[in-house]
Amino acid sequence: MTDTVPDRTVITTALSDQWDTLTRLVGGLDEDGWRTPSALPGWTVFDVLAHVIGTESLLAGEPVPDIEVAGEHIHNEIGALNEKWIRSLRPLSGAQLLAHFHEVTTRRLKQLAELAPGQWAENVPSPVGMTPYGRFMRIRLFDCWMHGLDIADGLGVRIDEGGLRAETAFTELVFGIGRAVVKGGGAQDGARITFEITGPVVRTLHIAVVGSRANPVENLDGPADVVLTLSSGLFARLRGGRTKADAHMGEFTLAGDIELGNRLVRGLTFTI
Repeated sequence: MTDTVPDRTVITTALSDQWDTLTRLVGGLDEDGWRTPSALPGWTVFDVLAHVIGTESLLAGEPVPDIEVAGEHIHNEIGALNEKWIRSLRPLSGAQLLAHFHEVTTRRLKQLAELAPGQWAENVPSPVGMTPYGRFMRIRLFDCWMHGLDIADGLGVRIDEGGLRAETAFTELVFGIGRAVVKGGGAQDGARITFEITGPVVRTLHIAVVGSRANPVENLDGPADVVLTLSSGLFARLRGGRTKADAHMGEFTLAGDIELGNRLVRGLTFTI
């Protein structure tokens, strides 16, 4: 797969809707609720929203807080950068944090609306390297969508995991799946793999391994060696490293090469 420039209206509308969704998720929480552990190790519900604020603040041009951070959940420079924003916001109450979230995201939507046409397609640094700014904003949508799942899972509430936001964010979950097939799953040259994702986001992903590379293809040139069937919610959480396959036995099925399938379902993680 190659970087493409997604539709600007689709992405900005989805981002706005996703930020509204996050607001609804946390809007009625008391302080204890804000400090509930999320699905991400080391982060509470408060911290997850603070992370979103931090990233959007950085994109809005604000300087990174100059504080020292440490923790077992910090694995790299990006993790340390994220933690600086979170630590700087922790003295706020939940209500103050939500007000700050509204202010920052409103400012970001204004900035996105004022971008010149060429800026949307301009290559910029991103967590995946140089990529069009429009695709970077789709990555932002994916990040915020995943963090909606993190908050909901931490609070033990169910949310709608389908619709335009999910469909659009899911593109980033699929992007790079070939690397997970080879590096995480150990699929060998000639392997043919199908992921049947049953919904609420429905996808059939065919992956062909040629040499040391695996790429999505429209159709396989023969029967799949293994078919992995699972929901989009489980696929997202496995890809995002939020859970382990062994905690969800019975929620996915394997057909064909079971050994390869077991490696694949346990090697899907890709997020930072």
